[in-house]
Amino acid sequence: MLESYIFVRMSGRKRITIELFRADTNSNLALPYADEGIQAGFPNPAQDYLDLCLDLNKELVTNPPATFYGRVRGDSLVDADVLEGDVLIVDKSLTPLEGDLVVVFIDGDFTLKFIHKDNEVIWLIPANSKYNPIKVTKENDFMVWGVVTYTIRDNRKRKRR
Repeated sequence: MLESYIFVRMSGRKRITIELFRADTNSNLALPYADEGIQAGFPNPAQDYLDLCLDLNKELVTNPPATFYGRVRGDSLVDADVLEGDVLIVDKSLTPLEGDLVVVFIDGDFTLKFIHKDNEVIWLIPANSKYNPIKVTKENDFMVWGVVTYTIRDNRKRKRR
């Protein structure tokens, strides 16, 4: 069973909820791996056999106790190809670097933005022209909750009924 964390906080009359799942790296799921690569240009003859295996737990999660999964809600990063429904792998142990995609807590809300440092000022940058950057000031209740290390997408999303 996945260990789930749900954070709920009231901000005025608005209820903010974020659900995160702790990464379970105790299980192994070794899948066949095309070690010669998959050609994105002119097609190569198909590999006759796949003898190597890859376990995504070992490949994508470097610090299991500090790693969580979360699902994207909203459209503030669509121009960076981070879409609603994508699954994020978030590592709370990492120190954010310039340009990292981060989950932050600011003034009672969780949000997902790129981080930009300009001298002593921190900016939270969206990737959608409908939204403005957010300047973080000393007056804000602010914390970087974690750094997004990978984004996983279902490339066969179908229209929901």
